[in-house]
Amino acid sequence: MSTKKKTSLSKAKTGTLVIIGGHEDHDGDRVILKEVANLIPDGRLVLATIASHEPEGYLEKYQRSFGELGIDDVIELYVNDRVEAAHDEKIKALENVSAVFFSGGDQLRITSQIGDTPIDDRVHEIFQGGGIIAGTSAGASMMSDTMMVKGPNAASFRIGHIRMAPGLGLLPNVIIDQHFAERGRIGRLIGAVSLNPRVLGIGIDEDTAIVVQGNTFKVIGSGAVYLVDATGVTHSNIAEGQPDAALSIYDLKIHVLSSGDAFDLKTRRPRGSPEQRGENR
Repeated sequence: MSTKKKTSLSKAKTGTLVIIGGHEDHDGDRVILKEVANLIPDGRLVLATIASHEPEGYLEKYQRSFGELGIDDVIELYVNDRVEAAHDEKIKALENVSAVFFSGGDQLRITSQIGDTPIDDRVHEIFQGGGIIAGTSAGASMMSDTMMVKGPNAASFRIGHIRMAPGLGLLPNVIIDQHFAERGRIGRLIGAVSLNPRVLGIGIDEDTAIVVQGNTFKVIGSGAVYLVDATGVTHSNIAEGQPDAALSIYDLKIHVLSSGDAFDLKTRRPRGSPEQRGENR
């Protein structure tokens, strides 16, 4: 990934990220989709179905849901291969657009097909220009500069059982996992941050999202968001253990947030915690 896209949390961005854990509600209150719709200023949205090997049906589903929420211009962006990501008609789909929504599928397909292409450049331009980039499931995982690609859904993490790859780098210094509680992914997220304690692990349940603006985010939806912080870890066996050995890690910090809670990514503390209110513990 080119250095022009590398950012730091100390440099606030003007855009908004809506990062969804998958299976957002399309038929009930649609809290998450309403949030996305309310952030779109002109009723226009590009639905990027790039993560899917078989994208049929996605466009109709989101056109119906967003149409009922006042977004009546939803167009699809799909590329069959990396060459298409440089085609003029694909790039033009993102002209004069301030909102892009990445649907689910395989996050590695997103990064391998559009990473460091004109489409990738345009997505970053939209975000840095104050636009909204949303993503669900695979579209959530690819938001970070390092993303989870593969790992077992097991409570105890085995040291050699994880695969990661570069993401699109819209949200630096984190790693994001989705379908979190539903698929029992706490072990693999702990494993991911043990490999690099600099990054903050964010696990997002289904029908749940974080809305990121600058250095803070709020939680919306029906589930929970898990923050796994390894900066204070005093020991782990990640470097010495055998590939099939269970991970051992000491002094790991975990926060669990639900709808209405907020989090400061710079201080790595929930908003409204005692020290932020000026109270003694």
